[in-house]
Amino acid sequence: MTDTASRLHGVLVVDDSAFMRKLIAEMIDAHPDFRVVGIARDGVDAMTQIDRLDPDIVTLDLEMPKLDGLMVLRRVMTESPRPVVVLSAGGAQYGDATLRALELGAVDFVRKPSGPVSLDLPIVRERLIAALGAAARARLAPPPAVLEREVATVPQAPLQNRGAATHVVVIASSTGGPRALAEIVPQLPAALSAAVVIAQHLPAEFTGALADRLARASAVSVREADDGMPLFAGVVYVARGGVNTSIASSGAGDGGAAVLRQQPAEARSGATPCADVLFSSAADVFGAACTGVVLTGMGRDGAAGLRRIRSSGGGGIIQDEASSAIYGMPRAALLEAGADRVVSLSMMANAIIGMVPEERLEWLTA
Repeated sequence: MTDTASRLHGVLVVDDSAFMRKLIAEMIDAHPDFRVVGIARDGVDAMTQIDRLDPDIVTLDLEMPKLDGLMVLRRVMTESPRPVVVLSAGGAQYGDATLRALELGAVDFVRKPSGPVSLDLPIVRERLIAALGAAARARLAPPPAVLEREVATVPQAPLQNRGAATHVVVIASSTGGPRALAEIVPQLPAALSAAVVIAQHLPAEFTGALADRLARASAVSVREADDGMPLFAGVVYVARGGVNTSIASSGAGDGGAAVLRQQPAEARSGATPCADVLFSSAADVFGAACTGVVLTGMGRDGAAGLRRIRSSGGGGIIQDEASSAIYGMPRAALLEAGADRVVSLSMMANAIIGMVPEERLEWLTA
């Protein structure tokens, strides 16, 4: 395998469409940091080519004959671990499979172009190169035991009679985030004495699928956020993609609960939903009764927001480098804001629970 510290990274392109193989290969070969070392037309061919060519990175279509992309990904991560970037068709109907791939260890996903002369080609090219760059730097880890099974339905606790949240936990995550969240959220108790709001960088059509997957695996209630939703204790809200979500003080008719607000993202403002927007608003409304959590991801979203939370008396938790797929966001947050705790992914749920005053008191008096 090519040394990942070198400039040139070999890529295997896997897709059952001859047109898509050619288009993706041309995009990759046009960049000086990457070269295509081979192509595969189905899942069986992919496993053969991986064994023969030992590529640094694999781009993987999910819908293929003989052996589909999820089955290939399972085998790659088990038998011959290496960074994988998923090529996904657009639309909400593909969200569940794409998120499953991210949970199983794919570094990132890129939506396929809609045609040979489509207007989205430059965007796809930019996203593909960025994803390959992240893959070249990513740390690989086997999926946690909770992900070795398909997501099963867990009965969701009803929202009736829940109290208004008096503490809020806000979470920032990007590359590697869906896998991290799939380990953290199912470990949260159904009666968690705080509301949790997650800003995971994903397109709008995928955040609903993320909320559904987390809900099916968790005892705590999980919802995709919507404008005007009141914040209840023991509920996890996944911010909708494509817009920014913030927290506002309580209004009439919501029982005194703070509420979620959605605003259009500013042009060229970076990935959405923006964690800095969410974190800053949480600090303004909840002050010291707020905990900010920064998980794996590229860039520095969440760093300024976490500084605001800690300046307001709230707490901060940052994922450690060893368990982060990409250490960009945690590193930036640690340098800018510091933290009360820096913990591994396996300890993150316990760290979150321990920062909620009511939960901490229960531990101390148990």
